[in-house]
Amino acid sequence: MSQEIGVVGSPEFTTGFRLAGVRKFADVPDAEKDERMDAAVEEMLEDDGVGIVVMHDDDMDHLSRGVRQDAETSVEPVLVTLGGGAGSGGLRDQIKRAIGIDLMEED
Repeated sequence: MSQEIGVVGSPEFTTGFRLAGVRKFADVPDAEKDERMDAAVEEMLEDDGVGIVVMHDDDMDHLSRGVRQDAETSVEPVLVTLGGGAGSGGLRDQIKRAIGIDLMEED
């Protein structure tokens, strides 16, 4: 069974992914993020058809502690956050957590 990418975030964030063919998404308008972000992320994490969940880094601040911990420690689907000032370090850690090895490690 092949899995899809799921995107959670503001309509402005998800639109580009939808145009690129992503079919699983949850639009959460900025004004409703504090109330609806937990439910949107939980629903995406529980969807067996989703292998990767993409969110904007800033949206992590709208999650409750429990949902944020579930998302950050989830292996399948793996959470990938975009944006923020962390540079590639954050993505490197996410990939390492997802597959168990550091692809960028130098010998």
